[in-house]
Amino acid sequence: MLEGEILREKEFLAVDDEPDILEVIVEEFPESRVTVAGNFEEAFNLIRDRRFDLIILDIMGVNGLELLVHCRKRGMPATMLTAHAINVESLNRSIQLGAVSFIPKDELIRLPEYIAEILEGLEHGHTHWRRLFERLESYFKDRLGIVWEDLGKPPDPPYSY
Repeated sequence: MLEGEILREKEFLAVDDEPDILEVIVEEFPESRVTVAGNFEEAFNLIRDRRFDLIILDIMGVNGLELLVHCRKRGMPATMLTAHAINVESLNRSIQLGAVSFIPKDELIRLPEYIAEILEGLEHGHTHWRRLFERLESYFKDRLGIVWEDLGKPPDPPYSY
């Protein structure tokens, strides 16, 4: 499936306390509708009141892991996008709480590719975890010292929202 096709007319919520990151995310998705939130309360209210095809959550600064819990309760998929919380604990916690992926901010330039893969996978009942580790194997191995087999096998498939 073509990246632009799957992203067209999608509704995303991007949550980050860094305005420049939110600006980049909006710019990366001209064919989609991106709503932004810069803090926990604003994001919580949007998650409670609206529906999104995917929610992109920063972990630090906005309490992204707590927001992830609310995304799951509302049946909306979420991916973590982080720079400062890249560690084994936050990765495992994201998996346990139901994130469909975990994208390093170092990969922000490729965010549309990752989001398209996430959405395509979700259409087939899959999370993005395996594909993410295939693509970023050396990143996770070098940075965190982990490989796919070290994880508790995130749910895949079935995975539905």
